[in-house]
Amino acid sequence: MKRREFVTGVLASGVAIEALAAQGHNHDKEIDGPLANATVSFGSWPTDPPFDRFAPPPPGPPPNVHELFPYTTTIKAGGSVNFIIAGFHIVAVYGPGSTFESVNGSILMPIPGAPMGFPPVINDSLNRIYRGANPITLSQDRTEVVNFPDPGTYLVICAFQPHFLDRMHGFVKVVK
Repeated sequence: MKRREFVTGVLASGVAIEALAAQGHNHDKEIDGPLANATVSFGSWPTDPPFDRFAPPPPGPPPNVHELFPYTTTIKAGGSVNFIIAGFHIVAVYGPGSTFESVNGSILMPIPGAPMGFPPVINDSLNRIYRGANPITLSQDRTEVVNFPDPGTYLVICAFQPHFLDRMHGFVKVVK
């Protein structure tokens, strides 16, 4: 009986592998070199004035630098960007041809799980190819890794409305 279970398991694995390959998963593609991956700091904690995250937070929103560093990053097609998120930010990526001004900041939705009266999130889905995790349900300090398979220049914004209004954005340039 054990031999039959083993053979059945091996055959089932082969079918599963073929099914995954048919879905377009290309695990044999090698993206290598200095442009295969990049890191973008999505917000950062300040040091001026000194900021102690062990101490009780001061009243009001915590201080944060609402910028992307670097503002423009370059990777190879098929590569990924590690967005290192510091603070309450929501990553949104828009396809090539998008500009900051082309995002409709008046299309809004409440953030699921946020308290009543909490600022909303920008919900313009036109040409949006990625929207990140809800920081209400996750740690505010986290990493989100986004793959960029096709060449072009992609707009990246913080979709949290107050940060969008502060023009928190940058670009990912994807080259062949």
